[in-house]
Amino acid sequence: MTQETLLIGLAGVLASAAPIVFAVLGETISERAGVINLSMNGTILLSAMGGFAVAYNTNSLWLGFLAGALIGALVALIVAFASVTLQQSQVAVGFVLALTCRDLSYFLGNPYMGLTGPRLTATPIPFLSDLPIVGVLFFRQDAITYLSFISIALVWLWIYRTRPGLVLQGMGEKPAAVYIRGGNVNALRYVYTIVGGALIGLAGPAFSLAIRAGWMGTISGLDGVGWIALAITIFGGWNPARAAFGAYLFAFLQWLGLVLQSTFTEIPSQVLQVAPFPLMILTLLFVNIGNTEWVERMLALLPEPTRKFFAKLLRAMRASPPAALGAPFERD
Repeated sequence: MTQETLLIGLAGVLASAAPIVFAVLGETISERAGVINLSMNGTILLSAMGGFAVAYNTNSLWLGFLAGALIGALVALIVAFASVTLQQSQVAVGFVLALTCRDLSYFLGNPYMGLTGPRLTATPIPFLSDLPIVGVLFFRQDAITYLSFISIALVWLWIYRTRPGLVLQGMGEKPAAVYIRGGNVNALRYVYTIVGGALIGLAGPAFSLAIRAGWMGTISGLDGVGWIALAITIFGGWNPARAAFGAYLFAFLQWLGLVLQSTFTEIPSQVLQVAPFPLMILTLLFVNIGNTEWVERMLALLPEPTRKFFAKLLRAMRASPPAALGAPFERD
């Protein structure tokens, strides 16, 4: 593999990860506010179909992306109403919506199966695209990939470097403290759940209008992406930068599986195609085993330098969910 081929492949990884980046950022925002949006898998499917349908009928890519974001926001509004206002189980509501939205996407998308519609093309940035290495990787992408880069920075800055971001963190950890300081916890949970849902909704048309242009129903290959994005959110420790890294890691593993098919011809191609999924689950396992008693006992048997290395690694990977995640807030 030549250097140019490698760079083009890695640039493709960044582009193919963009929808997952939007999904994990949206879920991170929602869960930081204390609301679990388990409808993500169905939302991505429905917004992929809806975004493509709108773009096909209007011949406007941006109306397609807007439609996807609106679909995501609408589904998230239902999640917020059921969990914040009605105080129903967020897990149950989200799971039912995931199945409902999935089936709706297949049913409503039948007329658009296999149609050729508009597709987002790459827009190289003048001068920057000519830079060695970084130009190929980052500055010869399409607009939605550029937006994913910007979104990572904006969400991280909002959460960790702004006053409203501190309030957002407080809603997930100690909503009562936010309320005492004058914050309307339930209203803010509505806002952040809807904003997070809009970002999740962008993931759908990012697939159907940019990466895998078109709508192919059950063979679109999108069913299950939402559950992976949920796992990556947990892997990311509810930190947008770390979650985005998980999205890029997953996309890289998928690309690596395709590359290795030509090398390991004796391994069935299906094995390499599905390998990223159990690998991400295994990575998620490592995130959560660092504080278990049996791991500590095993580390104690290792030589001191080795024990310190693995202990530090497990501490770095360790993640704890927001303390009030999934818990309704009631004013006393």
